Amino acid sequence: EPQAESLRRLHWAIDEVPALRDSKARSPEELKVMQDALQGQFPTLTDFERDFPSLCFALATGVGKTRLMGAFISYLHRAEGIRHFFVLAPNLTIYNKLIADFTPNTPKYVFQGIAEFAVNPPEIITGDNYETGRGVRDEARLQGRLPGMTADDAVHINIFNISKITSLETPKGAAKTTTPRLRRLQEYIGESYFQYLSKLDDLVLIMDESHRYRASAGMKAIGELKPIIGLELTATPQVEKSGGNIPFKNVIYSYPLSSAMADGFVKEPAVATRENFDASNYDEAGLERL
Repeated sequence: EPQAESLRRLHWAIDEVPALRDSKARSPEELKVMQDALQGQFPTLTDFERDFPSLCFALATGVGKTRLMGAFISYLHRAEGIRHFFVLAPNLTIYNKLIADFTPNTPKYVFQGIAEFAVNPPEIITGDNYETGRGVRDEARLQGRLPGMTADDAVHINIFNISKITSLETPKGAAKTTTPRLRRLQEYIGESYFQYLSKLDDLVLIMDESHRYRASAGMKAIGELKPIIGLELTATPQVEKSGGNIPFKNVIYSYPLSSAMADGFVKEPAVATRENFDASNYDEAGLERL
């Protein structure tokens, strides 16, 4: 039911403001009009907090946010004809899990039961394979050149770890660079993959566990992808700072842990601690592994 309610609210939002599905370049004034129109239906939405419309679904861990992502994508493709999606993960662990869950014939496949995707599963482009050009080649292949199929039938889902947005990885033997790898020129398309994505007129951004990177440089850069809409999923709709937590201002549905416990989605939690733990003894990778 929490997943179904989230999907209903996305539908209501688009029904209320059709421009959410078909508009890309928006002025601050246009964003304000859209925001005001939605606030009448969702009083907790007071600010998109982005240069594009961004809606947050605050669902407790254990309710099934990844499956909900699949529902969002299925709905937006079926009902609104949207074909391009960019799924953002906060770290390597969740990034790998998302790739597995979006891969057919895996235990938690997010499109289980979706007939269209059983026949023609989405093309999955990741931070590890985008340089092969598979997404761009597939797009060109579908522009009326594939018998019995059109470009309208294909769905492209990009899955990236937030670190890939700002990563300055330098190939062996190459000179050091100050340009993030995703923004480097790819000869097969004549521009960077980042630029290619930013020019798509139907790119939807889905942000998993968005509270983990909301204030990061990578999140600021992601706005340059110019998505038509952003969908944030998190169990913790606030940015934690030393001066106090800052609640998200764009929540349109909240289903907290207390509700998930009462409805039987999660068991009663227990708190575990580690003896003599000192976070300063670990780097970021070590903390994540722990």
